Amino acid sequence: MPTSPGPDPRHQLAAQWLLEQHARRERYCPLPAELAPASADEAYAIQDRFVALRAQSLGGIVGYKIALSTPKMQAFVGVNSPQAGCLLESTLRSSPATVRAADYGRLIVEFEVGVRMADDLPAADAPFSRQRVAGAVGAVLPALEIADDRNADYADLRRRPLDLIADNAWNEGAVLGEALGEWRRLDLAQIVGRAQVNGQAVGEGRGADALGHPFDAVAWVAAHLASLGRGLLRGDVVITGSLVTSKFLQAGDRVDFSLEGLGSVQLRVE
Repeated sequence: MPTSPGPDPRHQLAAQWLLEQHARRERYCPLPAELAPASADEAYAIQDRFVALRAQSLGGIVGYKIALSTPKMQAFVGVNSPQAGCLLESTLRSSPATVRAADYGRLIVEFEVGVRMADDLPAADAPFSRQRVAGAVGAVLPALEIADDRNADYADLRRRPLDLIADNAWNEGAVLGEALGEWRRLDLAQIVGRAQVNGQAVGEGRGADALGHPFDAVAWVAAHLASLGRGLLRGDVVITGSLVTSKFLQAGDRVDFSLEGLGSVQLRVE
């Protein structure tokens, strides 16, 4: 009886290479050609192993992020679909939060609608509608994603966009506002998010900027996990894509992000 091929040892080698690059604070660069993913499936296989290595010090997976959730960002990087990444336990912070610029190569913040699940969305139930997601959501909250592009050359990224998946979509955590359980009275597609850095407005967007609706973004994450034989679980947090273009931060900056009807979230950089 034929057997399926075992894990590709290159994926573990690629994950270890990424871990060492992060540990040495190396500038972002594509994976060596012999380790580079040739498909999205390979890129996510590397991501799985990279996240497992990081989880040894940062804690287990407690949620997920969406990268490149808008056509404009997809075109910028040279892909035609979003990308998923994992959130690790110790990298989630409650607002107000403080981080140190020195802990990152080049600190980025994004401005998002966050969701905390109250029920599972198991793989067996895929595909998932917006209504199915709504029935499983426990709370909605404002969130800031913390990311680190490690001074990447974006021309390199456009040539090798799958490497972003392998590198867990550059996620370094999130800052979460207070979770609101009474979100059903809101039109989440129309809520306005407003971002400020050092008291100055730097952009705004609507919930519909997250793949048409924040819950459509959650459905996309759940479908992605189902394709890997996994489910989105009760208690998981999903940050659904930035409503405002990414901002680079430095020591001394203060970030405020508010969502109409959902409150606000704050981050200070030392």
